Amino acid sequence: MTPKFAQKCFRNSLTATALLLLAACSNAAQAATYTMFRDPGCGCCLKWADHFEDGMNAEVATVDNTDMGSVKADKGVPSDLWSCHTMVIEGYVIEGHVPVEAITKLLRERPAGVTGLAVPGMPLGSPGMEYENRVQPYDVIAFGPGGRKVFASYP
Repeated sequence: MTPKFAQKCFRNSLTATALLLLAACSNAAQAATYTMFRDPGCGCCLKWADHFEDGMNAEVATVDNTDMGSVKADKGVPSDLWSCHTMVIEGYVIEGHVPVEAITKLLRERPAGVTGLAVPGMPLGSPGMEYENRVQPYDVIAFGPGGRKVFASYP
């Protein structure tokens, strides 16, 4: 058993215990659902999910789909912002290798006119795309009925 797997198992058992305790309370808040759609052949998606789980202290439900174009279109992601995976979180769409910091900011601020965040393509150095300390600068784009704007820039 690898240390990361053991850590996930421990975290899963703690999460399950916490959820049972919350469910026992009549006024318990529902836990957020984090669903990531991905092509089953893509490995960087799973690396990004690890980044998300570690940074958000949450679990990601993964849905494998070989027709990611239709998933992205159904979720309203503009085609020029597409990347490899698409997540739905608290009503927002997260496209590609968006860092947890940007997602946290989105959920905290909830800007008007924003449907989601996207990191187009697969820039080296973005979460899940780490390779030999290579880093490409990239922007996180906010998109929605309010238009588009740069939400954050990395590094």
